[in-house]
Amino acid sequence: MLQGLIQIALTSAIFVAISPLLGGYMARVYMEKKTFLDPILNPIERSLYAIGGIKTKEDMTGWQYARAILYSNLIMSLLIAFIQFNQGWLPFNPTGLSAPTWDTILHTTISFITNTNQQHYSGETTYSYLSQFAGLGFMMFTSAATGLGVGIAFIRGLTGRPLGNFYVDLIRSITRILLPISIVGTVILIAAGIPETLAGPTVVPTLEDPNISQAIAIGPVAHFEIIKELGENGGGFFAINSAHPFENPNGLTNLIEIVSMVSIPSALIYTYGVFANNRKQAWLIYGMVLAIYLLFVILTAVGESQGNPVVNALLGSLQPNLEGKEVRFGWAQSALFATTTTGTMCGAVNALHDSFMPLGGFVLLSNLFLQIVWGGQGTGTAYLFAYLILAVFVTGLMVGRTPEFLGRKIEKREVVLASFLILLIHPIFILIPGAIAMAFPDQLSGISNPGFHGLTQVIYEYASAAANNGSGFEGLADSQPAPTGLWWNLSASVSLLGGRYIPVICLLLLADGMSRKQPVPMTTGTLRTDTGLFTGVTAGVILILGALTFFPVLALGPIAEAFNIYQ
Repeated sequence: MLQGLIQIALTSAIFVAISPLLGGYMARVYMEKKTFLDPILNPIERSLYAIGGIKTKEDMTGWQYARAILYSNLIMSLLIAFIQFNQGWLPFNPTGLSAPTWDTILHTTISFITNTNQQHYSGETTYSYLSQFAGLGFMMFTSAATGLGVGIAFIRGLTGRPLGNFYVDLIRSITRILLPISIVGTVILIAAGIPETLAGPTVVPTLEDPNISQAIAIGPVAHFEIIKELGENGGGFFAINSAHPFENPNGLTNLIEIVSMVSIPSALIYTYGVFANNRKQAWLIYGMVLAIYLLFVILTAVGESQGNPVVNALLGSLQPNLEGKEVRFGWAQSALFATTTTGTMCGAVNALHDSFMPLGGFVLLSNLFLQIVWGGQGTGTAYLFAYLILAVFVTGLMVGRTPEFLGRKIEKREVVLASFLILLIHPIFILIPGAIAMAFPDQLSGISNPGFHGLTQVIYEYASAAANNGSGFEGLADSQPAPTGLWWNLSASVSLLGGRYIPVICLLLLADGMSRKQPVPMTTGTLRTDTGLFTGVTAGVILILGALTFFPVLALGPIAEAFNIYQ
């Protein structure tokens, strides 16, 4: 137990130490200040701007920024879908894989363009190398950069600046943040034992019988793996994702992947502090999110370290829950990875979430419901400050003061957008399709588990899609032929689209409105938001709103399952 907690503490200390360094660098990038990469990247970026006809000094309104995202994402989706439909005759297909079904292609395309990477297929037996690295891998960069652009545009709007230009933010996010870190990370992962090759599967004799051969899938995995984590993508090159020894072979790669997942979303909070010229508030917010994160990690770890009481009774001793886990990681690193991947909306897995104890299932679902611990790439930070706006409004009502944030009044439009964003959109795309799936288990969804755990499996699928996370609780027939596979592909696609683009539009409109407000001078009656008291109120608002919205589902799922197991 102690060793596992020490591992968790050291990993957390590493990314906390990285946050101000990376956060400060990102602030310089998006404020277009001088960085050490300027001599190399300035000429490249100028060429890209010229080729694309991008007017770098032309700021966009909220609607213009949103339209640019929608148009660019649509065009990229069509190109990537083309590769998938035609992978049978395109190059870099050593095993001769044909095109998947149209609904699998539709779901996969939507999933990857929305930075979700929810997979209803097995990568090594479904997609060619070209589809993986030129199609899905390309979208891992662009979808992550899109999310970063939204987060930065939101921060600019909150701090009274124009939102900026989406195409400039997209390019700079890739060239100055995602790509340089990915190159370094790829080299380290290759050195640590992850393959990076275009050669076909390796054929070797089996251990049981040397006369029988086995094909071992390999491929260009290392570069796919680092952007999978860094960009909060989560989609695995292989079916079992980061539990596969070629994606995550040892403790070093596991550490790199966890730190990569949380590095950018945690650093963005510090980036906000630089933009707002209020690092004190940034650190208070950072501390609040870190506290919730560590609480969730500990809850998950306790559940896994204490094990399953039914199994413990059979063994006659207390044993950790190692079902569905890789022994090389154990319960501690599995709990830390699972909490991090659902908190950051990454979705990569190094253990089977379906096998976690009810306490772990409660935490993983709660992360997907809240979306701010640490939240998705860019959008998580924006969600966090939407909660902050609601906290300002609620606190202003309680103390009888005009709600203000960063010297700008919080009025009806901001409250409506923030409330719609947090209280309506997310639940709609989780609870409604979840109810339909459970109402027709035989005709549509093929649910095999009718109990408390089965409810968690269904809700998790849609929560993962709507939160743009992509991990799965499994136990669903989402990769089966129609009608069950078709149902999951189409219904999840609706949650993917609605959970991504409606919130993005709301966030940009909210930021646009804030950027146009005239700042109000601070007086003795101004409600300060950079205090420990207000930060505590914000944490309460976050947890209360999340509990009010989703507590019935949690009560009928993991909580009821826990009572059933521990009674």
